[in-house]
Amino acid sequence: MSNLEGLIDPGSPLYEKRKGVYPKAVDGFFRRLKWAAMAVTLTIYYVTPWLRWDRGPYAPDQAVLIDLANRRFYMFAIEIWPHEFYYVAGLLVMAGIGLFLVTSAVGRAWCGYACPQTVWTDLFQHVERAIDGDRNAQVRLANAPWSFEKIVKRVSKHAVWIVIGVLTGGAWIFYFADAPSLMRSFLKGDAPLVAYSTVAILTATTYVFGGLMREQVCIYMCPWPRIQTAMLDEKSLIVTYKDWRGEPRTHGVKKAADQGIKTGDCIDCTQCVQVCPTGIDIREGPQIGCITCALCIDACDKVMAQIGQPRGLIDYCTLDDAAIEKAGGTSKPVLKTLFRPRTLAYLSIWSAIGLAMLFSLGARTRLDLSVQQDRNPIFVQLSDGAIRNNYTVKIRNMEARPRKVMLRVSGLEDARMWTQDGGRATASHEVEVSVEPDSVMKVRLFVAAPRNGPERQPFEISAQAAGTNEKGDSDTTQFERPEHEEDEE
Repeated sequence: MSNLEGLIDPGSPLYEKRKGVYPKAVDGFFRRLKWAAMAVTLTIYYVTPWLRWDRGPYAPDQAVLIDLANRRFYMFAIEIWPHEFYYVAGLLVMAGIGLFLVTSAVGRAWCGYACPQTVWTDLFQHVERAIDGDRNAQVRLANAPWSFEKIVKRVSKHAVWIVIGVLTGGAWIFYFADAPSLMRSFLKGDAPLVAYSTVAILTATTYVFGGLMREQVCIYMCPWPRIQTAMLDEKSLIVTYKDWRGEPRTHGVKKAADQGIKTGDCIDCTQCVQVCPTGIDIREGPQIGCITCALCIDACDKVMAQIGQPRGLIDYCTLDDAAIEKAGGTSKPVLKTLFRPRTLAYLSIWSAIGLAMLFSLGARTRLDLSVQQDRNPIFVQLSDGAIRNNYTVKIRNMEARPRKVMLRVSGLEDARMWTQDGGRATASHEVEVSVEPDSVMKVRLFVAAPRNGPERQPFEISAQAAGTNEKGDSDTTQFERPEHEEDEE
C-alpha cells in the first residue's frame, strides 16, 4: 500500500466527469473529404437493400440479400451456399488486412472517415448544429437555464436523432428479407416480432452511441485504437503538431514582434481543439483520442492563411520526417512514404487473397455431388448372380433453374445402375435425373456388378449437366462383394 502513496489523491474521484464536446464547423479539404465519405457510406447502407437484380423466376431479385431461412447469401451475380462459407471468411480476412493496410499507410483514417461510429456521430453532430447552432451557441444553450426555447430545441434534436436511429435499424432488417414486402408488412404491423425487436435494439444503440456517448465510444469502448497503437511505427503518417515551428505560443504576435520577442507560428487560438470531434488538443502530441479525421489541419491552415504564415503547422507527418524537419532537413514525398515495404506487403497479401477468391468464384462448379453407401444390407445377390449395392446420392443444383443431370459410373467393369423411380429393366451405366432449381436432391441409386471381382472395389460416381460441356462433380465410393470361397484342396 505504501507504494501507492503519492500516486492517488484520496480526495479525488477515480473517474473524471465527462466534459461536453461541441465541435465547431469548419471548411477545408479534409472536411469535404469527410462529407464525401459520409455521403458514400450512408448511400450504400440505405440504398443497397432496394437494388434489384434479375436472377430468373426461381431466385429472389434483391441485389444483396442474406436469406437466413434458405441459408443463402446473394450479392448481385454471386450466390453463396452454406458449404461455401470460406468466401465469407475470406472477405473477413480481407477486411482485417485492409485495416492493417490503412493503418500502416495513414494511421487511423478508417476511424476518422469510414467507421460507422464516426459516420453516424458526424451526422448527429450536423443535426445538432442545425438545431442548436454552432459551437458557441451550443455552449450557451447547454449552460442556460431551462426555458421554453431550450426544451423545444432539445426535444426537436433528440426526436430527429431517434428518427435517424429508426431509419438505421429499419435499413438493416431489409438486408434479410425482400425489402418492399417487408416494408409493407412492417408498416401494417404484421411483420415478424424479430423485425420489430431488431429495429428497436438498433434504434437504441444508434441513438445512445451516436447521439449521447459519441467520443466516449471511441476512447473507452472500442478496442481498435489500442490495436492500432501497436501497429503504428515511426514511418506511419499521423496527424502531427510541429512544435518546433509553433512554439513558443503567443496571442499577441504583433506586440511580441515590437518587443523583439521570438515566438512560434501558433497563436494559441485553440481552433484545432474547437473543431475536434473528440475534444482533444493535438498540440499535446499523439494520443488515443485522435481519430485522424484531420479537421484540425483544416482549421489551422485557415488561421495560418489569415496571419500570413505557411500552412502545415498541423499536418500529416511521420515521426521520422518530424525529426528530419526539426533538424532543418526536408521530409520525404508523401507518395514515397505511403508506398513503403510494409504497406506494399499488406497490399500484396490483400490483393492475393482477393484475386484467389475471384478465381475460385469463376472456376467453381454449380453442381455438387456426394455419395453415401447404404450399410444395411451391405450387398444383395440378384437372381442372375450379380451383386447389388445401394447408395444415397445428394445432388446440389446451385443454379436458379431446373437442370437435368446425368449420373455415370466409372471404374467398375460391367456395372449397371438405376434409381428408385425406375427398375432394373432400365439399368444402364448412366441415368438421368431432374433437379429443382437452387436445391439439394436425394436420389436412391442401385448399382449392380458381376460377382467376380475384389471384395471391396473403389469406383467413381460422377454428375454432369445433361447436354452441356460444363464441369461437373464426382465422388469415390466402394463396391462390396461377398467373400470368395477358398478352393478345396
